[in-house]
Amino acid sequence: MPHPRANVTAVLGPTNTGKTHLAIERMCAHSSGMLGFPLRLLAREVYDRVVAIKGAKEVGLLTGEEKILPPGARWLLCTAESMPVDRDVAFAALDEAQLGADPERGHVFTDRLLRVRGREETMVLGSASISGLVRALVPEAEIVRRPRFSTLSYAGAKKLSRIPKRSAIVAFSAEEVYAVAEMLRRTRGGAAVVMGALSPRTRNAQVAMYQAGEVDYLVATDAIGMGLNMDIGHVAFASLTKFDGHRLRRLTVAEMAQIAGRAGRHQRDGTFGSLGSEVGPAAFRPEEIEAIEDHRFPRVDHLYWREGAPDTSSLDALIDSLETPPIHEKLRSAPQSVDLAVLKRLSEDPEIRSRARGQMVARLWAACGVPDFRKVGADHQARFVGRLFRHLSEGEGHVPVPWFADELQRLDRADGDVETLGGRIAGVRTWAYIAHRSDWLADPAHWAARTEAVEERLSDALHARLTERFVDRRTSVLMRQVGGDAGLLAVAVDEDGAVTVENESIGRLDGFAFSVDPAARGLDRKRLIAAAERHLVAERALRAAALVGAPDSEFRVEGMASPLVLLWAGHPVATLAQGRALVPDIRLDRTLDALDRTKVAARLAAWLDGQLARYLGPLRDMEAARASPKTPAPTRAILAPLIAGGGIVPRAAVDSALGGLGSELRRALTRSGLTIGSLDVYDARLLKPGALFWANALDAVRAGTPVADTLKPGATTSKGIAARGYRAFGGTLVRVDLVERIARATHDLRTARVPFLPDTALATSFGIDAATFAAILGALGFRAGGDGQWTWGSRPKPVRPVKPVKPNAFSALGDMRLG
Repeated sequence: MPHPRANVTAVLGPTNTGKTHLAIERMCAHSSGMLGFPLRLLAREVYDRVVAIKGAKEVGLLTGEEKILPPGARWLLCTAESMPVDRDVAFAALDEAQLGADPERGHVFTDRLLRVRGREETMVLGSASISGLVRALVPEAEIVRRPRFSTLSYAGAKKLSRIPKRSAIVAFSAEEVYAVAEMLRRTRGGAAVVMGALSPRTRNAQVAMYQAGEVDYLVATDAIGMGLNMDIGHVAFASLTKFDGHRLRRLTVAEMAQIAGRAGRHQRDGTFGSLGSEVGPAAFRPEEIEAIEDHRFPRVDHLYWREGAPDTSSLDALIDSLETPPIHEKLRSAPQSVDLAVLKRLSEDPEIRSRARGQMVARLWAACGVPDFRKVGADHQARFVGRLFRHLSEGEGHVPVPWFADELQRLDRADGDVETLGGRIAGVRTWAYIAHRSDWLADPAHWAARTEAVEERLSDALHARLTERFVDRRTSVLMRQVGGDAGLLAVAVDEDGAVTVENESIGRLDGFAFSVDPAARGLDRKRLIAAAERHLVAERALRAAALVGAPDSEFRVEGMASPLVLLWAGHPVATLAQGRALVPDIRLDRTLDALDRTKVAARLAAWLDGQLARYLGPLRDMEAARASPKTPAPTRAILAPLIAGGGIVPRAAVDSALGGLGSELRRALTRSGLTIGSLDVYDARLLKPGALFWANALDAVRAGTPVADTLKPGATTSKGIAARGYRAFGGTLVRVDLVERIARATHDLRTARVPFLPDTALATSFGIDAATFAAILGALGFRAGGDGQWTWGSRPKPVRPVKPVKPNAFSALGDMRLG
């Protein structure tokens, strides 16, 4: 029962009354003190605050898994379970004392309420609902009621998409927390996640992300109700039922109020509500709303109790004392907790019972107190504790280093998903708890540091996984900075074309075309496009200036598309469409619509004109001569099919026209660069790869098709049935100028119609096989005889090839009169 020492003050009231802040101030005003909290996270948070006031050497932290206890520590921050009940301090305080009514942990809070005292001052912090119990159990206590600093009001039920920014959504299972966080990631950019099972490091990283405004939503379990102070304006309940370890039940009004009270801090009002509709089990009832808003809750009529200083003289005495009923009418026996369940199971093991004698009874009870962080249940936990106790009860009473090290090494892996990492952290917490028992290991300080390092690594990995899984930083940045106004975004473009907002990629600018990140969805995509279109005008203008000043080497035509695409630096900027005979139209891409198109169009036109002049100059000269009224009609009759064929035409197609030419006109054509061969009439300059490509390109523009395949540049022969500049002989294509060289060489060898042996050396040097060579000779009018000899044929004699004298401009043809 209560120790007669100290002045006891019970500070009671709803959330946001400054109770914890008051206790910290009072503790720091004393020469020493300790504060007990319901959560390791909260103890750590207040520890950091007191360290800032008193200095690290003066402040200690005691939790199951963490122990920071400098030699001269005078102020301690603890979890309720870890409070050193017999420590002599000037000030002592217990936070959230109403948890004495919790079936699982209530007996711990009740014990601290009754036994923990400061020699000068004691404070009990909690809900006004326990005021009657405080009067009954601690009659010497002065009760001080504290009103809430701000108003808490009901805001109704809302869909998740309508939840306001700076809201916390509370769920009551990890699965539900993850589901809500995933929905927020898809629609609102993501959320921070806070659960009691998180390590302080992970929790702090998640909360820092929320507090810094990187995300506007927090998804949490009911751990949020235990004094974790954050900037929350609205609390939305994903459900109003929870599994309490025994059954699924509706939250009590006091529990609802504890959680809802996290909304609004200090003088800023807060709101609460639910997700979904105003009806159904997930909706608040009118009487619940009224009670929460008015801070009126049913009185707690009992607390759970279990002997806090049990008899450890024997195993049976220990169990009996733990099951001893309370003597006060306001106290009830605590339901069997995991530690007692584990003890009773182990007491049935003859080996354990034989070891648990004398001082080993207390050691066994301490081992049973290892928390079930992994939530594996009493049976599984009993097997683990049994193994642990066997080591603690033999030899020097230490946990074997190989077992400890192997288990820790197995857990020290940062791969895996959120659930996997959470499970490993729970495992590490078990070993951290063991490491902080000073008499359980030969070198506890070393292993405490090792477990802390592993937990930090896993916590960092878990924070990263939570962020990857539940935060879409791109959408978060959009939502945070602009809401619905894309004009407020600061858009940057990297050298490689990546478009970013605060270093978060939102898409790419390839040339002048902006493409949204493929992962963007719905409204996100619309905002990204709007932001880019508004802010990329300046970047596009710079790129347009770069295009205008670019060298010819940065432009090319992509022939695989239809229509043909004109590229600058590999990016589409225009297409080619049918225009005048040898001058296609340039149609700028619509991504350039917002720019000064005149200069861009002029630069592209200049490049195209330069390409056509460079590669198809002879063809353009033919066209000019054909169009000139000064050009004789017989010459125009030759030029027209030549132009249509890109400067190459089978001789058979123009034989009649050639017959109409006089010797002077014929010489003029050869002087202009034409070769009038045995099989083809062509301009050799138009057989070069660039000329062949552009001739094919002009055909493709006229036909609206991709550019026809051209052979490998410089190819003399190839397999196929047709290609511009090549003549087919069976299944082999031979370039027409090479055919004519073979024709000239062969004619030079023959004498009238006398059989002769043709020289195959030239054909072989061109890569022409015997069968193709024979086909060429046959096409030239030669007939094969015996012994490999050939004879000039009896059919009408083909005209012998005429060598061009020198390539002059076709414009000279216009000065010739009809012959």
